[in-house]
Amino acid sequence: MKKFIAILLVLLIVVSLAACSQKAPENTQASTQAEKPVFKIGAIPDQEASELQKHMEGVATYLTEKTGFQVEFVPSVDYAALVTAFERGEIQLVWFGGLTGVQARNVVPRAEAIAQRPRDAEFESVFIAQKDLGLTKLEDLKGKTFVFGSESSTSGHLMPRYFLMEAGIDPVKDFNGQPNFSGSHDKTIKMVESGAFEAGALNISVWEKSVNEGKVDLSKVDVFYTTPQYYDYNWTINNVDETYGEGTKETVKEALLSMGSGQEDVLNFFQTDKFVETKNEYYGAIETVAKQLGIIK
Repeated sequence: MKKFIAILLVLLIVVSLAACSQKAPENTQASTQAEKPVFKIGAIPDQEASELQKHMEGVATYLTEKTGFQVEFVPSVDYAALVTAFERGEIQLVWFGGLTGVQARNVVPRAEAIAQRPRDAEFESVFIAQKDLGLTKLEDLKGKTFVFGSESSTSGHLMPRYFLMEAGIDPVKDFNGQPNFSGSHDKTIKMVESGAFEAGALNISVWEKSVNEGKVDLSKVDVFYTTPQYYDYNWTINNVDETYGEGTKETVKEALLSMGSGQEDVLNFFQTDKFVETKNEYYGAIETVAKQLGIIK
């Protein structure tokens, strides 16, 4: 009888150990998932900070739900700081302008532009001026005070500067004093509207949004020139598969491309109804212009 009880105890111990060993992989997997770093996203600070924060946090919430990662928005003080953070791997996904996207992908091998708005394939900048000046063409800017957006902005500096030079205007020599940099498109509008500068350049979507929301006094400032079209904004993703697991890049890409019903508030902020696929090579012209102007070596 004692021998039977001893055998029974041994069998119970074996069964218990087997049960524990079956649960171990599940616990290990949960632990591994919990230990994955936060997936951080960013955006160039080209609009009013509180609005950008609110809607980028909306993107973070959506991506958390769609991907299963813990996603957080990290604000940036300026364009250059955002590119540096992306280069260091501190931010995994960024809403870049065309130029900052090119700069970021130049310093991060295998980084990819994965999504854009349909309108970003045919983007434009606008030149605005104090209305009583009566400007009608770029050549009329000679001798005027002028403000760009951020120095690293595609639509607020790079492409406007290119089109100025195409019109025979050297921003260094032909304006009344050196051109200024406002830092963001909404500030450019206000600087021209207030009379601090006679004219400026910014991206067309911010202009249209500001007008539609009644934030521009059209009796004081208006558009006098719209540029030809070019590629601009995009979502660029870092080398995330190495840290977050194989297929992460595609998972995030599909999540962005799937934004629709339920995310209208965020999409309205981006002035679109969806994001579409894009590729690095679409921004080759921006890189060429940036090299011509000495902005990229």
